[in-house]
Amino acid sequence: MDIIVGLESSNFWREKAGERGIGEENGVSDLSLLPESCISEIISLTSPTDACRAPSISSVFKSAADSDTVWEKFLPSDYTEILSRSVSPVVYSTKKELYFRLCDTPILLDGGNLSFMLHKWSGKKCYMIPARGLLIVWGDTPQYWRFSEVAELLNVCWLDIGGKMQTQMLSPKTTYVVYLVFELAERNYGLRVSSKASLRFVGESQEEAGWLTNTVYLGLPERRRGLRRSAARQPNGWLPQRRVDGWMESQLGEFFNDHGVHVNWRCT
Repeated sequence: MDIIVGLESSNFWREKAGERGIGEENGVSDLSLLPESCISEIISLTSPTDACRAPSISSVFKSAADSDTVWEKFLPSDYTEILSRSVSPVVYSTKKELYFRLCDTPILLDGGNLSFMLHKWSGKKCYMIPARGLLIVWGDTPQYWRFSEVAELLNVCWLDIGGKMQTQMLSPKTTYVVYLVFELAERNYGLRVSSKASLRFVGESQEEAGWLTNTVYLGLPERRRGLRRSAARQPNGWLPQRRVDGWMESQLGEFFNDHGVHVNWRCT
């Protein structure tokens, strides 16, 4: 956040520690002479990215940038409540260590029914809802589904998946992207046709929300199989992408977090 000097974050520390000698030429004290608590407060008003750059300025800045004062500001305001819902204890010695622990290793909440992590460079909340938390057609019919930790589709003629969550759990005033995370069996069929995905706020009608707004694919369209994909977004819809953890994901859409949001994915 550039609320201190009105400059781009990447230039903030460069200006303060540059070769022009701000303290000497302008008669202003060098920032390193400020009390460490004051420097910590200044850094806490920037961003996690800037806080990681600050230690390169001086040892005083390093100590201030690593302080709990700084990194507690980057953690969600309700982080203690979130940690209390973790299925296993989250061990940390400093708030900075906790921040990067939550960025690098998602934790399971609410008895394993929700996955939580932080976006590393912004500190925004990210959640993953498991199959058990979705409304899936045929989901209560053993003939078609087998549940363990994920839902496995065996053989159905059509598919409808929906989900809902309270956006009070998310970071406010933030644009979120919704993905469907899945894996395909080696011998699969019927998933290369286009599907329709939509997001709408609770209380909105389908017409108000622009129902069925995005075209997505779970499998590659026939004409694109074997071809290299340069981007997930194509003129005829979103194509699935391989994640670093080996699973596939298809982007369903995005929304600006201001209300509750309802997510629906429908195969047509």
